[in-house]
Amino acid sequence: MADETRGTGRTAHAAGGRDGRKSVFTLIGELPDIITTLIRDEIEQLKREAVSRLKSAGIGVALFVVAAVFLYFAAFPLLAAAVLGIGQALPYWLAALIVGAFLLLIAVVLALVGLSRVKKGVPPVPKESVDSVKDDVKAFKGVQQYDR
Repeated sequence: MADETRGTGRTAHAAGGRDGRKSVFTLIGELPDIITTLIRDEIEQLKREAVSRLKSAGIGVALFVVAAVFLYFAAFPLLAAAVLGIGQALPYWLAALIVGAFLLLIAVVLALVGLSRVKKGVPPVPKESVDSVKDDVKAFKGVQQYDR
């Protein structure tokens, strides 16, 4: 069998050759496996990175929620202190009315700003990306010049 490979040189060359080089046909035959492995590895890397980032973001969101709960409970004594402080100069009912009206004004302003932001974001279709894909398709068809 060793003589067979040595005699023609073809069998050794097809499997990798004596000097480690492969033929073009062998490389072309291995190409689908290489591409599949590459794509699989890239997807796994994307999954690992996404899980890592989502985990970090989840911890951050949880910390924000805990901070919001503490802020919610801290607001009550601070509001009471504001009412009592203003109540030193005015009647308590008027102090409570002033603090309540101030909070209502803040809520209305925030609601209006939030409403304008929601209107700006609706519908949530990524218009620029859709337009870019349409331009790419037109360029591929030869209808439009590719400008990137």
